[in-house]
Amino acid sequence: MSKITNLAKNLLNYSCELKPAENILITFNGESAIPLVKELIKQTYELGAIPFIQQGNSTVSREIFKKANLEQIKLMAEFELPRMQKMDASIGIGASDNAFELKGIPDEIMQNYNRVFSDTVLKERVENTKWVILRYPNNSMAQQAQLSLEDFENFYFDVCTMDYARMSRAMDNLVWLMERTDKVRIADSNTDITFSIKDIPVIKCDGKRNIPDGEVYTAPVKNSINGHIKFNCPSNYQGFTYENVFFNVKDGKIIEASANDSRKINELLNTDEGARYFGEFAVGVNPYITAPMNDTLFDEKIAGSFHLTPGKCYKEASNGNNSAIHWDLISIQTPDYGGGEIYFDDVLIRKDGLFVLDELKELNPENLKSS
Repeated sequence: MSKITNLAKNLLNYSCELKPAENILITFNGESAIPLVKELIKQTYELGAIPFIQQGNSTVSREIFKKANLEQIKLMAEFELPRMQKMDASIGIGASDNAFELKGIPDEIMQNYNRVFSDTVLKERVENTKWVILRYPNNSMAQQAQLSLEDFENFYFDVCTMDYARMSRAMDNLVWLMERTDKVRIADSNTDITFSIKDIPVIKCDGKRNIPDGEVYTAPVKNSINGHIKFNCPSNYQGFTYENVFFNVKDGKIIEASANDSRKINELLNTDEGARYFGEFAVGVNPYITAPMNDTLFDEKIAGSFHLTPGKCYKEASNGNNSAIHWDLISIQTPDYGGGEIYFDDVLIRKDGLFVLDELKELNPENLKSS
């Protein structure tokens, strides 16, 4: 079985659990994804389901966004929403030739787009379809990862076709522990922050919604976060790469923010009231992802990482925060990135990126990778 065939099979059968006569929308951005799209169509028919296709192009999207007004964006969502409402499943594939194609688009336009689509098309997809999103390997992604295309493809398929069912079983103890935790403390040389996750649902991400996958997430109690945090991974958001992001947080609200462009980050955090509060806390555990490549879908799964997310919470793990943005900001705590600790109710559970409790050690990379 080829790697593409195996990936398509996993997406349709494991992630989407596609059934006969169901409608599935396959959206893709970039020509390099076409081999996977064709295989998905072929296997969808073999399952007795019905495929639909939407092709995008980031260069064309850039031209549209340059002068898009709010009424136009609302009409775009109005056109796309009825189609999504007829879908039982959806797969979104990113394969843009340039991850920074939208850089320079006016912030107001992108904020309008995020706000409108978040409340309509995205909401429908997330709440009412069996969905999964992924990237597809191309030269742009290989350059971001600073690898040859051949080496990146080998890495990509190791990550995306790993045994997610096994990972899922290994996550159960971490879910159990987080469900019983009140206070979380995260500490390293640039961070000392505390918050509560008491009574917030805990969700394991085990290949059902993102590929690659490998995180367990919840949300902080909205007003409980206090302290300061500096993220050591770059983050490409709306075409701009933020670096050295620092927050000072009081009673859940980001009261001070700085980065390589402090004006820009504060404009982003002023999108709406919820943008300065957090909607997610997650622990990354994918054993094949060990370094950032400035692609959130990969970076948030890095083994030994965590992320905190300004903006909207997920319905499945709600803390009541609503926003047009949902921005996963990542820190790695392995020794190569400065180390660090995570405590649950004052008990050390992870040090320098490795779980130290016996019941969690199966999630450490050497164990998840072993046969």
